[in-house]
Amino acid sequence: MAIITLTTDLGHRDFYQAALKGAILSEHPEARIVDISHQISSYNIPQAAFILKNSFKFFPKGTIHVIGIDPDYDQKPNYLTVENEGHFFIGPDNGVFSLLFDQKPEQIINISIQPNAEFGHFPLLDVFVKAACHLSKGGKISDIGTPVNDYYHRSLIQPVVDSTIIRGSVIYIDSFQNVITNITRELYESVGNNRSFDIYFRRNESINKISKHYNDVQEGEKLALFSITNYLEIAINKGNAAGLLGLQLGDIVRIEFK
Repeated sequence: MAIITLTTDLGHRDFYQAALKGAILSEHPEARIVDISHQISSYNIPQAAFILKNSFKFFPKGTIHVIGIDPDYDQKPNYLTVENEGHFFIGPDNGVFSLLFDQKPEQIINISIQPNAEFGHFPLLDVFVKAACHLSKGGKISDIGTPVNDYYHRSLIQPVVDSTIIRGSVIYIDSFQNVITNITRELYESVGNNRSFDIYFRRNESINKISKHYNDVQEGEKLALFSITNYLEIAINKGNAAGLLGLQLGDIVRIEFK
């Protein structure tokens, strides 16, 4: 049977996460449940998409990923099941899918499962659970609803590029306080073309090389590298980059090529 992963903003303090897992196990006692994260900031769709996008590829094909972020974004929400790269994703049509995938997925299904009035305000416990358990048991995606051509698209700020400068921004700060930008390795390589460079950010700090590992510099020193996310990351070896360098979400990070 397929794994069911959970990505939500339910946290660990309240009963909501336990209720969700209990509902899955009541519907499918043999279910294998894996938590990706329940610490998404409340209603933070871009953060949820970033975390899931950089983790789902490490799960086996056929895994079902439940996305519980802002499921009631309007009065008539649409809930979707999306098949992409051999994985299934269940969530609200609030723009999260457009941030998850770089290309149009194989299938998009508008879920037709009617919510139980008892759980009408909490579709995670009802609609999402039934759809996920159906797929985990080997059910067909076509049984869940009707095909649609597209989903709601949400835009993110993209880097600004000219012949000598890439101007990006901070899009994520992880629990180690490493700072991740929206500058990809491919963009850096195509614009840089093997030229020397300086990376500038707050407080007139700069870095002039790309490291392969955190330990390429001494403890406490700053570095830049492309992590498994494929995005440019600013870090301090065994240190707090965001705090010590004064970097926050949305801050500008620019690369100037010589």
